[in-house]
Amino acid sequence: MTTHRPAHKPGDSAFPQIIGNAWQAFGAHDQISTIEEISANVSTNHVYLVTLASGAEVIGKTTLYGSYVHFRQDHRIIQQWINHSSGTRYRDFLARVLQKEGEVFTFCEDSTWVVFYEKTQFYDFLPNILDESQVISFGQEMAELHKLSTSVAPKLIQSWKSIGSDISLLYDVLGSSQWRQERNLAPEVESQLREQCDAFFLNSERLGYHRFDKLPLLLDWNIGNFSVGLEQGGFRLFSRWDYDWFRVEPRALDFYFCARVVRAEGDQENFSYTAEPFFEQRFIRFLKAYHAVFPLADEEVLFIKEAYRFFLLNYVMRIGEHFFRTEYCQRLQREAVEQYFPALENLDFHKLLAALHS
Repeated sequence: MTTHRPAHKPGDSAFPQIIGNAWQAFGAHDQISTIEEISANVSTNHVYLVTLASGAEVIGKTTLYGSYVHFRQDHRIIQQWINHSSGTRYRDFLARVLQKEGEVFTFCEDSTWVVFYEKTQFYDFLPNILDESQVISFGQEMAELHKLSTSVAPKLIQSWKSIGSDISLLYDVLGSSQWRQERNLAPEVESQLREQCDAFFLNSERLGYHRFDKLPLLLDWNIGNFSVGLEQGGFRLFSRWDYDWFRVEPRALDFYFCARVVRAEGDQENFSYTAEPFFEQRFIRFLKAYHAVFPLADEEVLFIKEAYRFFLLNYVMRIGEHFFRTEYCQRLQREAVEQYFPALENLDFHKLLAALHS
């Protein structure tokens, strides 16, 4: 969910000037009236509600980590994904990226990137704890979305970003004592994380990662960043507006946060990233509903373990400081080293396979 703060006019000391500069570069005749920050206060990204003189509203987002080339390319792919979804019931699901002269508009200033989105409409939000029919609906809806995304994927430009390149980047920085000290990680963590990187590459190759379909994915599913249309006995996806963890990868990468959405304890403010949601009967129910609509190969089900390992290695360990407040990041990284990775080695994801075929 977003957190609202006071709105600021151009000239105010607290006015986010980079948004003003980006809007000026965009070249719209409609001038900015006010800007209100609506960030969720979780990551280093900032999200703003931009109200224009005409009364129209757009969303502006700033990002200050990673590569501007990847940022720009991600939004080009997202807009292509949206364009190729026209004519389907998901045509209005994704918030559109504003374009200038037929091209997605992005702005770079002082190592900060800016993009604008059309303000999307909300409908219903899921409850913190889903009932059985909603768990089944979520499985069916994700399968339908993945089917569409798989069909349009060949029409999209290729992404230069891959899970392999991200893990390689982590592998390269593990030898830096400064990198470890900045994260309060003991020297022996280097060998532990290298072993996890090696396990990821070995197991992914064995399961056939390079043969899996690669499709546009959103990864970070939580009940605060998408809305639905509730129906008797279920729901349909209605809108989604958060692209922070967008990737073009195998569909198994979406499943960890799906498991967290359907888990019995529901949404939690004080959260951890254990693998336990995968083994709840509720996720099995979700997976069966998904499989009935868009069948999974056995290797894809087993790859869920490596998709989870990637999430921990990349989003928690490598770039966690960009996605979580400092106190969360330090705790999650400590838990990953002390709990998540050791536990992962003893988890048998063949249990998911057996349950799916029972």
